Amino acid sequence: MTRALLFSNSTNHGGTYLGHALDVLAAHYAGVGEVLFAPWALADHDGYVERVAPAFRAIGVGVRGLHTVDDPAAAVRAAGGLYVGGGNTFRLTAALHRLGLVDAVRQAVVAGELRYGGASAGTVVAAPTMRTTNDMPIAEPASFATFGLVPFQINPHYLDADPTSTHAGETREQRLTEFLEQNDVPVLGLREGTWLHLDGDAATVGGTAVSPDAPGPAVLFERGAPVREVTGDVSVLLRVSARWDTA
Repeated sequence: MTRALLFSNSTNHGGTYLGHALDVLAAHYAGVGEVLFAPWALADHDGYVERVAPAFRAIGVGVRGLHTVDDPAAAVRAAGGLYVGGGNTFRLTAALHRLGLVDAVRQAVVAGELRYGGASAGTVVAAPTMRTTNDMPIAEPASFATFGLVPFQINPHYLDADPTSTHAGETREQRLTEFLEQNDVPVLGLREGTWLHLDGDAATVGGTAVSPDAPGPAVLFERGAPVREVTGDVSVLLRVSARWDTA
């Protein structure tokens, strides 16, 4: 049974790391004494562990950097909990493939043996591919394929267009619409301050968008349909089928 907690962002403005979600974090990792932390989305791995550890200490859970073990894939298969930090999704995905972690994590989570958590880039890689990241390609992964814990794509840090802006570049909505022109698969856009919780056949969007102008926590993009607001139970998305552009 897949159990995953996928944050749009790790830190709200003016807050501490995961300070806005300690209650849901504690519930998700209840009974897990130590969480393995995957720090490869940032360059300073040891520093990243130090940044993340206080949030887990606050809920009574220890943290061990996955970069410090000799065989990360074996460590994942033996662990009860994994948390994947945000940063650059290209760099993270390249490391996951290089270390043989994509299949190892997927199999352990789907089997119900490993509880998965992630934020930002760590949330993107829970989808079938990393193709809805917001990041610059500073590294070249062996593949865009990622964990596939859900059958749809996720776009964290979703930003609504500012109607008063004079910026002439594409909005997030335009970029995700371009993605749908090539790929027929839903995309869930999570606004800052929100998360997606998976528990077996149930999927729930929770949290509160930090922007006072945001109408809700998340938006859903589907080919041939208007963009719509979603909140609460989104379990129907776990049953979608997808068609990918492989050209």
